[in-house]
Amino acid sequence: MSKRTFDWIAMILTSPIWVPVLLITILLMAIMEGRPIFYGSRRRVQRSLNTRIWKFRTMVRNAESVYNREVVPVTNQRFLNTPSSSPLYTRLGRWIERCQITELPQIFHVMAGQMTIVGNRPLPENVIESLREIYPNVEERFRTPAGLTGLTQLIGREELSDVNRLNLECHYCRASDENYSARLDVLILVYTILIVLRLKRPYNVRQAHELIDRFSPGSWAGVLESSHASATMAERDAA
Repeated sequence: MSKRTFDWIAMILTSPIWVPVLLITILLMAIMEGRPIFYGSRRRVQRSLNTRIWKFRTMVRNAESVYNREVVPVTNQRFLNTPSSSPLYTRLGRWIERCQITELPQIFHVMAGQMTIVGNRPLPENVIESLREIYPNVEERFRTPAGLTGLTQLIGREELSDVNRLNLECHYCRASDENYSARLDVLILVYTILIVLRLKRPYNVRQAHELIDRFSPGSWAGVLESSHASATMAERDAA
């Protein structure tokens, strides 16, 4: 089974769940928050595809004027992760984020073949460029299309350092590209739902790598060596 075939099967089989959730969330947004219901921004979704993607608006209307996401802070954390405690989130938006349905509108990007169900999250080009300064192999995370959910969501973005997140994303892409396993994607999708419902504990980094290795043995070491070497060289140059 190809990844594209898996996407269509997953979308059809889960439509009794995601269609009502999508419509109910739109209705709640219209009643409680008003327009705009969606937020769009340009993101890289594949190696050579940068497009405007959509998600539910979870922050206050003037968030962009308060929180400048065009400038990536030069710190140890280059991924732009807004803390869940940020006052920029609306009351409904915080609930949407907690339930991990913020990106649900991107299922239409999956239908269009721009994204996939399971994969690494899309990234703005400025974040990619910032990451590349330290991790030259950042492009490896785009070996497969960006996804609605992935291994990062099994752990939690705020729980991952940049190097751990990139290692995990590159590991998944390498395994998926070289030896695709629909069973792995099914487990990631199911575990995401169970963790959101608090029926399963979040993974840690090693457990996530071991999950990949169950379906693609031996693909981890090379990824870790590459990312670790890049980080070490960058730190040495900075010193």
